[in-house]
Amino acid sequence: MNERYFDDLKVGDHFKSEPLNVTEKQLIEFAHKFDPQMFHLSRKRAERTIFKGLIASGWHTAAITMRLFVQTLNFAEGAIGLGVDELRWPNVVRPGDVLTVETEIVDLRPSRSRPGYGIIRLRNVTTNQRGETVQTMLASAMVPRRKQSA
Repeated sequence: MNERYFDDLKVGDHFKSEPLNVTEKQLIEFAHKFDPQMFHLSRKRAERTIFKGLIASGWHTAAITMRLFVQTLNFAEGAIGLGVDELRWPNVVRPGDVLTVETEIVDLRPSRSRPGYGIIRLRNVTTNQRGETVQTMLASAMVPRRKQSA
C-alpha cells in the first residue's frame, strides 16, 4: 500500500482495518508486563470475578487499536500522537475475539507551527467479530504533508 499523507485525507473519510485475532497467550503476556491484575492473568481466578472469565486489559485493546490504525492508514513518517480526548471500553475483549478498527477523519487543519505537517482529528471504533464495540477513541495526531516542489 502507498504511504498516506495529510493531503490525501478529507473530513468524513472512513478506513477499515484487517481483522486481528486476540490469543489467550498474548492477553496474558501483555498483562504480565503492563496490567498485572488477576482477571487478565489467570483463567481460573478470572472466573470468580464480575467478568466470569479471562479478559484483555483495556490498555492491550488500545495497543491493538493503535497497531491496526497505523497499519491501515500507513502514514509516511508515521503519525505523531497529540492526545486522546475520549477513550472508552464499553465491552470486554476475551481470548479468541477478532478485532477490527474503523477510523473516521473528523477534522483536518494545517499545522500553524510546523508547515510540513497537518493535524488530524479522528475517531477510532474497535469492534469484535460479533459487531460489539470494545473501544472508542477520539484523538488528534500530526501527520506529514506532501513536500511542495519549488
